[in-house]
Amino acid sequence: MSLDKLRNIGISAHIDSGKTTLSERILFYTGRIHKIEEVRGSGDGATMDHMELEKERGITITSAATSVNWHGTPINLIDTPGHVDFTVEVERSLRVLDGAVLVLCAVGGVQSQSITVDRQMKRYQVPRLAFVNKMDRTGANPFRVCEQLRTKLGAESFLMQYPIGAEDNFRGVIDLVEMKALTFSGDRGEVVETGEIPADLREEAEEYRGKMLEALSMYSDEMMELLLSEEPVPTDLVYKVARLAVLGGATPVFMGSAYKDKAVQPLLDAVVRYLPSPLEREIRGRDPKDETKRIELLPDPDAPFVGMAFKIVDDPFGQLTFMRIYQGCVKKGETYVNQRTSRKERFSRLVRMHSNKREEIDTATAGDIIAVMGIDCASGDTYCTERDYCTLETMFVPEPVIKVAVNPASRADADKMSKALQRFRKEDPTFRVFTDEETNEILISGMGELHLDVYVERMKREYKVEVEVGAPKVSYRESPTREVEFNYKHKKQTGGSGQYAHIVGKLCPIESASEDSFEFEDHVVGGRIPKQYIPAVEKGFRDSLVKGPVAEYPVVGTRIDLMDGSYHDVDSSEKAFYTAAQGCFREYFAKAAPVLLEPIMNIEIECPESFQGPVVGDIISRRGLITNTDVRDGISVATAEVPLAETFGYATDLRSMTQGQGTFTMEFATYRQVPSNVQEDIIAAKKKAQLVGAK
Repeated sequence: MSLDKLRNIGISAHIDSGKTTLSERILFYTGRIHKIEEVRGSGDGATMDHMELEKERGITITSAATSVNWHGTPINLIDTPGHVDFTVEVERSLRVLDGAVLVLCAVGGVQSQSITVDRQMKRYQVPRLAFVNKMDRTGANPFRVCEQLRTKLGAESFLMQYPIGAEDNFRGVIDLVEMKALTFSGDRGEVVETGEIPADLREEAEEYRGKMLEALSMYSDEMMELLLSEEPVPTDLVYKVARLAVLGGATPVFMGSAYKDKAVQPLLDAVVRYLPSPLEREIRGRDPKDETKRIELLPDPDAPFVGMAFKIVDDPFGQLTFMRIYQGCVKKGETYVNQRTSRKERFSRLVRMHSNKREEIDTATAGDIIAVMGIDCASGDTYCTERDYCTLETMFVPEPVIKVAVNPASRADADKMSKALQRFRKEDPTFRVFTDEETNEILISGMGELHLDVYVERMKREYKVEVEVGAPKVSYRESPTREVEFNYKHKKQTGGSGQYAHIVGKLCPIESASEDSFEFEDHVVGGRIPKQYIPAVEKGFRDSLVKGPVAEYPVVGTRIDLMDGSYHDVDSSEKAFYTAAQGCFREYFAKAAPVLLEPIMNIEIECPESFQGPVVGDIISRRGLITNTDVRDGISVATAEVPLAETFGYATDLRSMTQGQGTFTMEFATYRQVPSNVQEDIIAAKKKAQLVGAK
């Protein structure tokens, strides 16, 4: 396989933009499947939604990989979920892909989750094409969507196609490079017919071709000169510059209707033509012996092997590890070293995935995405031929925002439940499991109600465990609001050598977006506290952050400046200074006017315009802040910031308010101070829970 032909792409989008429907058409047109199934409706369900739960709910829960071939170009394709609850699936897929297709709804345009996906693509610098889907829907407007890409996402976007008709009359597209009309016939749109541009659309097509060339000329002096001297631009030059533009961060916009089998093939042509091969992506690893040193990885089959385990699935046959190979080649039966644990592991079986089906292979080379059976590792681990060769930057994992208590219905279920939780925790880095020390309850935390709901449902189905789920709990934080100076002495004398430590300094609040924001600065001079005791002071403060004095929630946004202190030649020790720091924190943090912070969610609600009043009123009653309202074709779209604590059960309330026609999406935005009256209620509820737990 020649590497310059290979494409590793992902399909990402907001919920219900048609990602899985588009994937199904791609599989059909490339000959991977011979019958198209729909996401919703009768039949076997879409190929890429292979879990029972996905078929029932009509949503994608886990990303699925497959490989197809389009006119001699092999494409590794990953279909990702749209719900923010499963955001880690998108995160880890984009981490290992070379290009992406951002699917947008022709009516909804750039929605809240599109913004999150855009941020993820930019984080990993993944070049992308945009596909405006659902051109057959009432209210479809690709020009507005292209404009939103510019205004909402700051993308350098331009149309590469012009629609022939819209809504019910959508027949095909005009290719603005070749200036040809493309229409689609046959039972499932498999026949692409090329013809002349309809006379009534000629003028608009010329205008939009001009806009496209103008946008592309920013990436080529040669094209700029041709345009300025009003000479025709050769087609080959347009293709060449468009590819450079995509690699430079531009977003060409294509359009079609996956559901109506229109204009999917030109998108595949664009994937092959504009998105990069593994040879064009610059990948750097870190030298484990020297973190500052970068190692450039080349997609060369003869170089030493480097691969990244980006996703783990436990199934009845053992652990399945999805791996992207960045350098070298991997052979079945060979031994490779996990760079994190330095353990040698044998890759006994290699498989190429097609959704949940497998195809055994003997070798795979740089640029490939495969799965390895039976190795024991964590998501994000790097494998190489030798120890301490190279580590790859792992993916970003967002912090969970919601907790619920889960209890097995019987003792027999407890073992099965712990097995299930162990497996889910390994597979999904955003799913956490821990035991509440006071109540001894098992708590699971995740990205949202749907996220935890799906895992509870999977426990029931896959492990036959009956689980009782407690009310959701919010992950509050505590933070100081005032600067306080501390002067704390720890003295203990009980015969023999005692304990003595004295620390002086300041405790200040800091502004930080990070959740575990704590800073420690040492300003001690003249050996007033010996250097070997300073780390013990820092550790003492750090270990105190786990439970704050307000309501025993984790502490964030704190800085400690250690200015001065004193010690005793005999009685001072690291333990004494550690204890002093903890005692000091307990005493002085309470004087820094600490407050509770709560997670605030960005919510986007869509409902018929006639229900806008009650919906907005309800958001305000939930301590929400409306940030924007917009009405498009009788549909009201409102965005708001609402405390997570007020959103539980919102799906049901919204449906009853809007006669079942309202939908919403939600994602974590930030932490913000809790109003004082609400803070009092939270503290009282926490104390009550502790009393009940103690009984």
